[in-house]
Amino acid sequence: MILVNNPGDWGHIYKPLEHAEWNGCTLADLVFPFFLFIVGVSTVFALETKKQTQADHGQLMLKILRRAAIIFGLGLFMALYWYWDFHTVRIPGVLQRIALVYLLCGLIYVKTDYRIQAALFILILIGYYLLMTRVQVPGYGQASLQPETNLGAWLDRLLFTPAHLWNQSRTWDPEGLLGTLPAMSTTLLGILTGTWLKRKEMIEGTKVGAMLLAGIVLAGAGWWWNASFPINKALWTSSYVLFTGGIALIVFSLFYFFVDVLGYKKWTTPLVVYGVNAITVYVASGLLARTLNKVQISFQGEDMSLGSALYKVFFQNFLSPINASLAWAIAFVLAWMIILWIMYKRRIIVKI
Repeated sequence: MILVNNPGDWGHIYKPLEHAEWNGCTLADLVFPFFLFIVGVSTVFALETKKQTQADHGQLMLKILRRAAIIFGLGLFMALYWYWDFHTVRIPGVLQRIALVYLLCGLIYVKTDYRIQAALFILILIGYYLLMTRVQVPGYGQASLQPETNLGAWLDRLLFTPAHLWNQSRTWDPEGLLGTLPAMSTTLLGILTGTWLKRKEMIEGTKVGAMLLAGIVLAGAGWWWNASFPINKALWTSSYVLFTGGIALIVFSLFYFFVDVLGYKKWTTPLVVYGVNAITVYVASGLLARTLNKVQISFQGEDMSLGSALYKVFFQNFLSPINASLAWAIAFVLAWMIILWIMYKRRIIVKI
């Protein structure tokens, strides 16, 4: 996310690092569902023992609620930062969606077994498809899958008002409330995967093979469904859930095979460094990026942001526009890698 969210110049970005304009899926569109998938897997590993040993799940559910509230609050803080305008603050957002999905899926995991979770995974996808393609949109008539006239956009405007939606549109939001429903299926898929990995009677080769096969089937099903319910990140369509979930499962199974089964772990250290403080670095990098963009200075006779001045000095003057933009994003990732590496070596993990 940090690489995608921090180009040096938004007008010069390599296509795979851009989100699809509407329908379709790029590499950038895989990042968020991959994260929600891993949220599901990690939920099983974090909560399974307590789920099985605690007769009263009240404390466990309160812990889930507390963590979700903190993540949601961090999302609102990021939206407010620098502007501090409660009249126009964006209410939906990436962290807000993560919080809601974690809360609902965490509670589902604690109180149900894998059969109900699998059934919910399917029912949510079918139900969302019917909602988006069969239910008439008030004020517009027939169902629509267009940005401003779909059911989710109407609901967001009704609940949040346009002033509190994504500032690049104010008529719809890519992390809208209704789209959180199918996003739950992405995390439920991760929960089912984590539960599968926990099966002690199954040999590792069988686990990996089954995950690979399931990933291929899901991705294929999503591609097939795309014909009638387009793959779309902003709407988080059911086809998008299956397609990206299938790819996530394939990638995860390969990582699991090489790292956990074969033991090739040394090369994963940079991933671990980022992973143990994932939410922390997402928030901190977002706040820093906005600070660099908003602090104004006079440089070479021009008024510009501090970020623009740094970009011009270190990258823009030496590389083509698109390569300079990418180099800035990579440098941003590497700079945070150094900070996170120091934290990792000192065993500093910010628990949320």
